[in-house]
Amino acid sequence: MKYISISIALLFTVATNAKMPDPPSVEGRWDITIHMSDKDVPSWLEVMHSGRKTLIGRFVYAFGSARPVAEVKPADGKYRFSIPPQWEPGERNMDFEFGYEGDSLRGTMVYTDGKTYQWSGVRAPSLRRKAEPVWGKPVALFNGKDLNGWHAVGKNQWVAENGVLKSPRSGSNLVTDQTFTDFKLHIEFRYPKGSNSGVYLRGRYEVQIEDNKDMEPLVDRFSAIYGFISPNEMTAKAPGEWQSYDITIVGRTVTVVANGKTVICSQEIPGITGGAIDSKETEPGPILIQGDHGPVEFRNIVITPVK
Repeated sequence: MKYISISIALLFTVATNAKMPDPPSVEGRWDITIHMSDKDVPSWLEVMHSGRKTLIGRFVYAFGSARPVAEVKPADGKYRFSIPPQWEPGERNMDFEFGYEGDSLRGTMVYTDGKTYQWSGVRAPSLRRKAEPVWGKPVALFNGKDLNGWHAVGKNQWVAENGVLKSPRSGSNLVTDQTFTDFKLHIEFRYPKGSNSGVYLRGRYEVQIEDNKDMEPLVDRFSAIYGFISPNEMTAKAPGEWQSYDITIVGRTVTVVANGKTVICSQEIPGITGGAIDSKETEPGPILIQGDHGPVEFRNIVITPVK
């Protein structure tokens, strides 16, 4: 009986001294929705550690690129960070405060105009696929004659002429009626000098189109995943020339072939880019082509979706 008591005591001591698993951390990637006066605005936040004591991060607002967060400061059970304006109007910083509860975030944002808005966040999905994709048949998304299968987000300025889909001036973006998960996309385009556009995968991840011939490859230039992944080479042609992208996206993994050269190879897209239609990364999304930054033309838009 004495030995049994000692054994039970030892087991109790081992159990109580065993290291308990750490609770879920605020670190990670978060799909954010900012509840503004007349609409919900998609955004994105990443929190990570720097050394043993400091939290830093990255933030994507409704437009613009991913911008660094110098420090995410814990205080009084909440977290705070501040970032300077990028393309937002006004001069003041955007100030964020949030709490972390049940693996979700809730907080406030003081915008550059001084107004305060509520926001909420859910942990971003990994989107890792368990098996290699099996591809279906290629499908032409543009019939060369009209806008059938597409719709403008706002007042339409897009026209179809002689097999070419044209946005003659800055106006509304154009999206497919269909939505997709994983796919291969072939798309051809041309633009006048100084123009700017983009192709959004699932409506959330922009592959940049811009007049950048002979420039250094950067995260906000031709063939980049805007604000996140720079191409390894600048392959842009001169304005007025037809160019092409061949893009494969599986989960978060993207490969971009620009004008016949692989410039991004199986890289992970961290989160949504500025201009995304929403932050619902678990859901299928459309192909979106940008028409609000300058004139642009497209042709031969073909998608091969996963089965």
